[in-house]
Amino acid sequence: MLPRNYLVRLVMNYKNKDVVDKLVKEHSSALVSFLTRRMKSREDAEDIAQAAYLRLYTLDDVDQLSNAKAFLFQVAANMSIDQIRREVLHKNYIDKETSKVTRDLSAMANVSPEAISLERELEAKETLRLVHSTLKDLPQNARQAFILSRNKGWTYTQIAKQMGVSVSSVEKYILEVLKQLRHAVAEFEQ
Repeated sequence: MLPRNYLVRLVMNYKNKDVVDKLVKEHSSALVSFLTRRMKSREDAEDIAQAAYLRLYTLDDVDQLSNAKAFLFQVAANMSIDQIRREVLHKNYIDKETSKVTRDLSAMANVSPEAISLERELEAKETLRLVHSTLKDLPQNARQAFILSRNKGWTYTQIAKQMGVSVSSVEKYILEVLKQLRHAVAEFEQ
């Protein structure tokens, strides 16, 4: 596999370097501030600003733009809209998955212990062991985010602050855990 920097060098147009470097110097803080207001996260804003600058490198000739600053801000604004849309879709998916788990837990809570067969109890214990095993094998950040969310009841914002990551990273971690757990349980049930 090629290093990431190598792939970027393949598409970058270095004749744009001076113009892009000038844009970075003159407008970096304004662009990040603009994006932070839209994204509500400085880390996400910085990532999008960086991607917007990289996009300028890939153009044929930045000097041909009538207003490079306006183009830069429009590219960054479009990227932020795309990011927000992805986050909304992701949040909707997480909410849907969470409601499924909540419904399942509610249904289990309403079952009296006498009504549970020994076979079902053994199956539940085995599923619980599988969940613990799956969680143990996950990356530390994903496991920590999931446990803080499910066991402690923390919000994604609280978890992000505790872990020193963005809220979108927390959402990604939890989504990954849910996918892994769903896959493990599905394999077990087969």
